[in-house]
Amino acid sequence: DRKQTEKFLKKVEERLQTALHQVMDIIEFLPDATFVIDSERKVIAWNRAIEEMTGVLKKDIIGKGNGEYASPFYGLPKKMLIDSVLNGKADSGKNEDTIITEIYAPCLYNGSGAYLWSAVSPLYDNRGELVGAIESFRDITERKEMEKQLKYLGSHDPLTKLANRTYFEEEMSRLESGNHEPVSIIVCDVDGLKLVNDTLGHEAGDKLLVATASVLRHPSLLDSVVARIGGDEFAILLKKTERSAAEKVCQQVYDAIKRHNKRAEIPLSLSLGFATRQDSLTNLTEIFKEADNNMYRVKLHSSQSARSTIVTSLMKMLETRDFITEGHGERVQDLVQELSGAYGLAESKMNDMRLLAQFHDIGKVGIPDKILFKPGSLTTDEEFAEMQRHSMIGYRIAQSVPDLVPIADWILKHHEWWNGKGYPLGLEGDAIPVECRILSIVDAYDAMTNDRPYRKGMTHTQAITELLKFSGIQFDPHLVSLFLKLRQAKSYIKVVK
Repeated sequence: DRKQTEKFLKKVEERLQTALHQVMDIIEFLPDATFVIDSERKVIAWNRAIEEMTGVLKKDIIGKGNGEYASPFYGLPKKMLIDSVLNGKADSGKNEDTIITEIYAPCLYNGSGAYLWSAVSPLYDNRGELVGAIESFRDITERKEMEKQLKYLGSHDPLTKLANRTYFEEEMSRLESGNHEPVSIIVCDVDGLKLVNDTLGHEAGDKLLVATASVLRHPSLLDSVVARIGGDEFAILLKKTERSAAEKVCQQVYDAIKRHNKRAEIPLSLSLGFATRQDSLTNLTEIFKEADNNMYRVKLHSSQSARSTIVTSLMKMLETRDFITEGHGERVQDLVQELSGAYGLAESKMNDMRLLAQFHDIGKVGIPDKILFKPGSLTTDEEFAEMQRHSMIGYRIAQSVPDLVPIADWILKHHEWWNGKGYPLGLEGDAIPVECRILSIVDAYDAMTNDRPYRKGMTHTQAITELLKFSGIQFDPHLVSLFLKLRQAKSYIKVVK
């Protein structure tokens, strides 16, 4: 009867309300930011996670329609994917009735924006009628940023932040087709990078590479591809660029280098070559080879000059850093000339001996200050090993400069001892070049008789005593005797005067 029917309907309604509350509770505690709209596009559920994501409280959005739910995401009311479900027009990736996509919401988190994973599903009643829709969001910004970073790393050089060879070659392939002519390619090579790496270390070499990248980031190249394509090689890809314009770019790079070198400790030198394709009949790979060959022709003429400039800078750096050796080179030059002459060394070698006196310690430019300027003696094996590197570093520097090649071997061996206990080769007796034996005596004498930050210089007599003490051990005994006679004669002349 009527009362029973009403009672039944009331129970059904209560059950429906209970089920609805249960569904709302489930939605409320979902970890993903979630909201629900009804068939009239009004918000009927807005969970805690979406409150946290948007900063919009449930009480301020429930019952709102006309796209108001889009405002926290986009800054204004508008249609979202959830509306497309109600329209039946969604075209994103479907998984049965669920639509999954990724979006960018620029206004989330106080305008910081966020990338979101979004899943939308239609809601049906028990008769199959569409009564609303539910949309969930998950913040995937961290993942998207990581993907972006991986993509960037895959196409860029991590040191210089320029494009890498892979990206450069992809762009070359892209320009093979289409109307991009004329296309010009400039190839650049860093002069003397190996010398800097070998003497000052790879950290200094890296600074030179970063400086190169900075020079190549010329305002006129903003629309061009500038890439590091090898260890010391860079390239520039210029579309719609005539040969004359490419030549002008090269000059702009050279001008930028001059400006850089006015304030640089180690001067930057680049060899540049370019080539231009006027039509699509020529492969860009061939144009690149032509530019590369042109660069090497330039390098043949400039590399020695560049290395000489670097060595000059290294000497200035050593003079600036090594206050201990102030005036040392000049004094040693005079003493070396005296002892070499007394020994009977050929006059033709005198110029090389003066160079040796001046450059024998150039390798110290690659030794850290904490070792080079340590007060007192070196104490640990690591400190000794680090200091001993300067002979090899100096040898490499000298080998790279034609004027110093004749003394490179002497620079390498100028710390060998008469008894074979020196470094780096452990040579003994006459196996040590006489030029090195001469230098070692006068170098030691000058070091002992001049002040250092941590001690006063010895007297002449004390220094001679030390030389005699190590005669036949560190020093050639015959040359020590000869040096002693020279010093005595010098003292006698002073007394007579």
